[in-house]
Amino acid sequence: MELGISMFGDLHYDTTRKAFQPVGERLRELIEQVKLMDELGIDYFGIGEHHRPDYAVPSPEIVLAAAAVVTKNIKLGSAVSVISSSDPVKLYQNFAMIDQLSGGRAELMAGRGSFIESFPLFGYNLEDYEELFTEKLNLLLRVNENERVTWKGGFRPELKDQQILPRAYRQKLDIWIAVGGTPQSVLRAARLGLPLMVAIIGGSPIQFKPLFELYEKTYLDSGHDPATMRMGVHAHAFLGEDDKAVSDKYFPLYAAQMDRVGRSRGWPPYQRQQFDFGKTRNGALLIGEPNQVADKILYLRDTFGLTRFAAHMDVGGPQHKDLMKSIELFGTKVLPQVKGD
Repeated sequence: MELGISMFGDLHYDTTRKAFQPVGERLRELIEQVKLMDELGIDYFGIGEHHRPDYAVPSPEIVLAAAAVVTKNIKLGSAVSVISSSDPVKLYQNFAMIDQLSGGRAELMAGRGSFIESFPLFGYNLEDYEELFTEKLNLLLRVNENERVTWKGGFRPELKDQQILPRAYRQKLDIWIAVGGTPQSVLRAARLGLPLMVAIIGGSPIQFKPLFELYEKTYLDSGHDPATMRMGVHAHAFLGEDDKAVSDKYFPLYAAQMDRVGRSRGWPPYQRQQFDFGKTRNGALLIGEPNQVADKILYLRDTFGLTRFAAHMDVGGPQHKDLMKSIELFGTKVLPQVKGD
């Protein structure tokens, strides 16, 4: 099983100044963090796309291109690229450049995204939510398969035998589909034979088991090779050497971010009891000491038949030194336990 780390570029909030850290500072931290991941042998790094004041990264490609020149082995991907409000042709070109720059280590994870800011920002109507995703995913896959493309859709000017360059390092990009729990999205990924990443960020992970079973059955029923089937989980994680100490320090940051997001969605204030339940075997959080986190990853692997786990580490904008320590523990303590099992 591959072990990776994903981030959204959350900005640390200074409660004294009542302001977020400078964007440039967070971006430089991200590159230092990815470099450490690569040195520790972590398999994958993913960075998300957001267009909000509490995140530093609206364009994952820029961060991944910078990371490509300071790393040697780690896979570099989006987590996710919001393809509904992107141009699939330009998106493919950008990731093909990263792939060439990194020697074939780029991935593109396509998703709908968890926020809607990109739709009005780039001139799209939320009423077209489903149609946009379907059309743009189909075009992205067509471009990935063919250097010259003739295509016509409803939301983008048509292509007439257009040559799309550069090509990926091995001609085609590795494209994943990220889902939040919608069966229709799982079915789409399985029928297309695309690897699946499921975001489990709340509730009890066991509730997601039917989705993995649906994906596996549909994938095989669609005639795809079982040897190529890949399934992953993305879950919130944070590590420290002492469970109580890291939980007490991290909870206020985590709760503050949950509340920032929750205010726009009508959620009640995030409570410590939710956090503590999330850390249990039945919860969705992987927060605490390395042994706890490793045990839970193995539980998720065995429960769902995972081929990848992505620890999402920067929710709430922890300070750089604390994130570096969390990454270090993940690479030196968790990775050997999981890989050696």
